[in-house]
Amino acid sequence: MEEGARHRNSTEKKHPGGGESDASPEVGSGGGGVALKKEIGLVSACGIIVGNIIGSGIFVSPKGVLENAGSVGLALIVWIVTGLITAVGALCYAELGVTIPKSGGDYSYVKDIFGGLAGFLRLWIAVLVIYPTNQAVIALTFSNYVLQPLFPTCFPPESGLRLLAAICLLLLTWVNCSSVRWATRVQDIFTAGKLLALALIIIMGIVQICKGEYFWLEPKNAFENFQEPDIGLIALAFLQGSFAYGGWNFLNYVTEELVDPYKAANPGEPEDVCGRVPRGREWLRDRGDS
Repeated sequence: MEEGARHRNSTEKKHPGGGESDASPEVGSGGGGVALKKEIGLVSACGIIVGNIIGSGIFVSPKGVLENAGSVGLALIVWIVTGLITAVGALCYAELGVTIPKSGGDYSYVKDIFGGLAGFLRLWIAVLVIYPTNQAVIALTFSNYVLQPLFPTCFPPESGLRLLAAICLLLLTWVNCSSVRWATRVQDIFTAGKLLALALIIIMGIVQICKGEYFWLEPKNAFENFQEPDIGLIALAFLQGSFAYGGWNFLNYVTEELVDPYKAANPGEPEDVCGRVPRGREWLRDRGDS
């Protein structure tokens, strides 16, 4: 009898509350291990993309695009071309996200396709160069907008800008590290605020057009150069436009935290993005078997 009780106790310790089939659904899909919590829905996923695209770039880049393009018409062409390039890149990343459903974005794709060394180099460059500089620009732009009303007749002090930017970065880092849910809520709130600001700008622009202020939008005046055309400046205009669209690939960094990544990639056709995802899955499976 004592041996039977010991056997039952050891069985309960190995499989508490039942058999192995009762394991928590948040355990890794490979039958064990640790997995990220799937807490990001479709609305929050859209908020991440929109919130990252509509950042400081859209409020800063238009000036640089217009100055470097040299004319209003060429500036509009720059915006259209960079928007098309961004759309193509977003579609490619949507397909990659459902073909290789791993968090990490560029790092995961480069690592799986080209190997660990290429993935490490990509991640090293991103962590030390690309993302810190991008976040610094965004934080400094935010600080400038916040402090400028306090200094209406002069520029805000550099020390104040840097201090406020550092505080903002530390606060957002703490929020993202503490809770994914709170991070998505903060993202949604700021996304709504940025959309409201853009809506006000668009409405005021439409009001000015209705008042007759559309001289530079007329075809005969749109391509009138206010500076000498220069291929280097035009290239800078394209760079400024691309910076404003930056952020379209950020959702792929949290693919494993999406409730349904296929639906987030394409709400209309969750199982087929651009008609090529099934073939992508077959290629990945064949590559793993080989």
